[in-house]
Amino acid sequence: MTDQVTQLKALKGILIDATAEPIMLSYPFLSSITGNFSREIGRGGFGIVYQGDLGTRKVAVKKLSIIPERFSDTLFVEEIKCLIKAKHNNVVRFLGYCADTQGELILFNGMHVLSELPQRLLCFEYVPNGNLGKYLEDKSHKDEWKIRHQMIRGICHGLNCLHEQRITHLDLKPENILLDACMEPKIADFGISRCFDEGISRVYTKILRGTMGYIAPETIKNGEITFKSDIYGLGIIIIKLLTMGNYSDFESWHTSLDMDHPQVRSWAEIAQTCVHTAQHKRPTICKIMQKMNEIDSM
Repeated sequence: MTDQVTQLKALKGILIDATAEPIMLSYPFLSSITGNFSREIGRGGFGIVYQGDLGTRKVAVKKLSIIPERFSDTLFVEEIKCLIKAKHNNVVRFLGYCADTQGELILFNGMHVLSELPQRLLCFEYVPNGNLGKYLEDKSHKDEWKIRHQMIRGICHGLNCLHEQRITHLDLKPENILLDACMEPKIADFGISRCFDEGISRVYTKILRGTMGYIAPETIKNGEITFKSDIYGLGIIIIKLLTMGNYSDFESWHTSLDMDHPQVRSWAEIAQTCVHTAQHKRPTICKIMQKMNEIDSM
């Protein structure tokens, strides 16, 4: 699909049809809709995100950083596999991808040579209200319990979808939770995610990836990765939403909460079990969903 008009029409069609599958997009097309990658809206350890303009609609285009020691096409394919499987209102919607190679004239040993540069890009729905990290930095939100409760529920729903599809996210943190126009959370950034085959629930890695403070203790200690790895990160996010990040001692964070509020008290108890250093004492997301239904009935 090389014609840019055809690609534009196809991408608009995907945005209208929630059941449509992601498509392959060309580098020139993505460059065109982002103003030659001039409208930056975010960046992280794996690339820069740009706003794409489709006329009446917007998209987000993530241009991945091709750093040999940190990137491989195997990781790129793994991320796409996870994104295609992860379809839920609380997971950012994946629209398309690009795997082009562009020729570029560069100066090498005093001579101009033509170098072929791989370009790897991902296209997503545009989520307008930034990320949860920025929300938590704004202390004026501290009294919005209904909104924060909605966020906790949404993140749990999104993670439940991932685990049902046998996907471990492995980098759950506020910066990877996007907020839509209704402040509904959407889990994003699957750069280090893993898809577990049926019957496999535990793997080991020699390369520690993720964000310190959200990585499970067993992953740091011996590279062990399970679905409980995500539960640890979820617990930290719940704690931050309960306290709006206002705690200095990880052991006594719950002392600042209104424990007379039944929902707050229940989520605090869940969060404490989620961040247990012993992974077998952490609940599954299925168990958390059961507890959440009980909390909703309060």
